[in-house]
Amino acid sequence: PTRFVMAAPMLVLQANTKRDSGRKAQIGNIAAAKAVSDIIRTTLGPRSMLKMLLDAQGGIVLTNDGNAILREIDVVHPAAKSMIDLSRTQDEEVGDGTTSVIILAGELLHSAEPLLEEKIHPTVIVRGYVKALEEALRVVEEVSFPVDVNNREEMQKLVNSCVGTKYTARFGNLIANLALDAVLTVVKDRGDGTKEIDVKQYAKVEKVPGGRIEDSCVLDGVMFNKDVVVPSRMKRKIENPRILLMDCPLEFKKGESQTNVEMEKEDDFAVLLKVEEEYIEQICDQIASFKPDLVITEKGLSDLAAHFLYKRGISAIRRLRKTDNNRIARACGATIVSRTDEIRESDIGTGAGLFEVRKLGDEYFTFIENCTEPKACSIILRGASKDVLNEIERNLHDALGVARNVVQDPKLVPGGGAVEMAISRAIQRTMHNIDGPEQLAYKAVGTAVEVIPRTLIQNCGANVIRTLTKLRAKHAEGDEACTFGINGLTGVITDMKELGVWEPCAVKTQTLKTAVESACMLLRIDDIVSGLSKNKGQGAPRGGMQQEAEEVDSERALPE
Repeated sequence: PTRFVMAAPMLVLQANTKRDSGRKAQIGNIAAAKAVSDIIRTTLGPRSMLKMLLDAQGGIVLTNDGNAILREIDVVHPAAKSMIDLSRTQDEEVGDGTTSVIILAGELLHSAEPLLEEKIHPTVIVRGYVKALEEALRVVEEVSFPVDVNNREEMQKLVNSCVGTKYTARFGNLIANLALDAVLTVVKDRGDGTKEIDVKQYAKVEKVPGGRIEDSCVLDGVMFNKDVVVPSRMKRKIENPRILLMDCPLEFKKGESQTNVEMEKEDDFAVLLKVEEEYIEQICDQIASFKPDLVITEKGLSDLAAHFLYKRGISAIRRLRKTDNNRIARACGATIVSRTDEIRESDIGTGAGLFEVRKLGDEYFTFIENCTEPKACSIILRGASKDVLNEIERNLHDALGVARNVVQDPKLVPGGGAVEMAISRAIQRTMHNIDGPEQLAYKAVGTAVEVIPRTLIQNCGANVIRTLTKLRAKHAEGDEACTFGINGLTGVITDMKELGVWEPCAVKTQTLKTAVESACMLLRIDDIVSGLSKNKGQGAPRGGMQQEAEEVDSERALPE
């Protein structure tokens, strides 16, 4: 007779590992992405709502910037985390469109759900999506048109259509002007037709509580939160200053490691002090021989050096941040020097018109302004409270991103959901060229992109179905109607050309690419394994945790 031996069940994964595979994982991912996009759906458009978030320290964040909201939210689901990374990428890449990206990606995944239920394979859906993306980018390229960067009015309208959805919209053109001034200040021609616009490095936002929001301005120079070393004696206002920037300490060199000095008689100590004094006097003489009015160093500056400099009528500022020093160098045309014996006349900055220390609120700030050709600037924001200032800064960041994109790639597309409707129409028209089940996925993208105009209508409380049908009918009239979209304030169908709502082409293409690519990535996941062993998960030293675990009572050590 045959004997049946019970084979022990084979364990590949750990006992407490949770594994979702196949359909369940896909549905879970889609639900998570949808949940994230629903959180920030109401923050799209000019009639957007604000979100109030409490962070771990008990501070409050008040904002409707998609990226700022998602940054504060703590999520557990891996797919939701991946969605949140999207908005961060978008924010770093182009600075605007953070909300649209998430809403679009969520909607694309939602459109894939019925296709998965029809048993269409995810890779087929992905292929359809990629074809639709190519078509969408072609449409964006078609409806885009060039803009003159030097036309102030056009540029203002453009930046306003970005800031119009934000808190600062009520202050008119204020933020738009700040952003444009800053970007046009720091733009630098590389000589090969391309432009370098480094807003992050060379346009610093200084938030000073107090005053009115209307007092915010872009300096034609820089400011920083420092005072001169000896305020009572050194000059605090100099016109047309000669500025010397250094990044070496103006004090006696200390020994690198422990230094022992042996003395035989008390005169030796006096000699040591004298050597120190002479060294400092020597470097101050080297500096003074170039007749600067202002010396700024990133490192320390001893009392003795301050004394020698003050005697020669030179003002000094010490321990300045490296980034601030770089900005001053760009603004006044100076070069940062590393050693006093290497100073040349060409290193001294003469481009500034005024150096002055002023008191704002209860702190002293140094202004270096009226520069002839500043390639760096400071943006001063004034406002009633810290929360307001933070929100203005976030809005300004978006506006700077838009202004930068347009200066770099001066092409515009109509806003207000017009491009999305044009894409939807183009996809409806061309879907018959695609065979097989891919056609369904291709068509699904056309329906999904309508989520942007739909959300705009929803947020201003108009009748969604009626308005969207009207807009569809309008776009079906022909290619001339491709600039018609939703007026986000009233929910009425308007020609975006007349309304003056534009978006940079770069933002639109980036939004579409990011959303479609991430939707494709999440659709191709068919297995989620979670539940790493606890001691690895906490990042604790592996040895210590295991020993403790062995001593635990065996009943309690069972996986929950």
